[in-house]
Amino acid sequence: MSTTAVNTMASLPSPFKFKLPQEASIFLVLLGIGLLFEGLGWYVNGQSFLFNLDRLQIIILQMAVIGIIAIGVNLVIITSGIDLSSGSVVAAAAVVSASLAQVSDFPRAVFPALTDLPIIWPIIAGALTGLVIGCINGSLIAYTMIPPFIATLGTMVAARGFAKWFTGGMPVSMLTDDFAWIGSGANPVIIFLVLAVIFHVVLRHTRFGKFTYAIGANRQAAIVSGINVNRHLIWIYTIAGLLAGIAGTVTAARAISGQSGMGVMYELDAIAAVVIGGTSLVGGKGRITGTVIGVLILGVMTSGFTFIRIDAYYQEMVKGAIIVAAVVADQYRNKKKR
Repeated sequence: MSTTAVNTMASLPSPFKFKLPQEASIFLVLLGIGLLFEGLGWYVNGQSFLFNLDRLQIIILQMAVIGIIAIGVNLVIITSGIDLSSGSVVAAAAVVSASLAQVSDFPRAVFPALTDLPIIWPIIAGALTGLVIGCINGSLIAYTMIPPFIATLGTMVAARGFAKWFTGGMPVSMLTDDFAWIGSGANPVIIFLVLAVIFHVVLRHTRFGKFTYAIGANRQAAIVSGINVNRHLIWIYTIAGLLAGIAGTVTAARAISGQSGMGVMYELDAIAAVVIGGTSLVGGKGRITGTVIGVLILGVMTSGFTFIRIDAYYQEMVKGAIIVAAVVADQYRNKKKR
């Protein structure tokens, strides 16, 4: 057999090679972390971590709000952008939606003439608050060419300031039972899962999704191919703001109160979940399914550290290390592909 033939055969893909999909690999990481805390749980507390349904339900419920934000952040990062404002948008949307959900017999209602409203109005108000801030983000990035980091950093500070001004530093309390129902039981989880399914379909099976990936992969090529990049970026950041507004409404409903201090560091948790879920920070790559698993990984880690009695500041250090490790791994994968 000639040397050329041998080289040709060697270059052919082996029929026995099998590569796990990225989501499967991330799920195995989730399973490994869960098993680690299961072992540590028995060692430290003499109790099971994974096989406690109540604890698993609490993990999913606690991470539902972060998951809603992370869906929007995922869209932004696929376009090679970033959104640092989502935590502050949660606070702004929470106080606005709560102000329209107060009971009529509360003497210190924010809007005395707008109390005991049907549940749809506080929901719309919270969503619109996020939508407007997101549209501002997108417009700044698209038309002033300000880097997304700077633009969303500015709106992060402004939105938090708006929430403080709106409430005067006081919580917006005495909310209706109908509004509180949004955050009760499994409702936040249902909202998260429904939105995840919707945007999974949008990203994978619509022209909007194809444009989103194209912009992140090569912005100049997307412009040449006829995509209105500026308009699409405005839509992306508007959707991210809208989802953060929905998350703020859910947060206020869960707490039965709207406060300007809500949502602190939520943006970093959402970014961490997206990066852990396999979305590339250089853009053009990422899936909602991976982000959902990334959200679960963060939830399992947070609950697991609490379960084995690790102090909160250690949790933050480990979380930061995981974000850096995920980014390093992403850079390594991108370097290998070049």
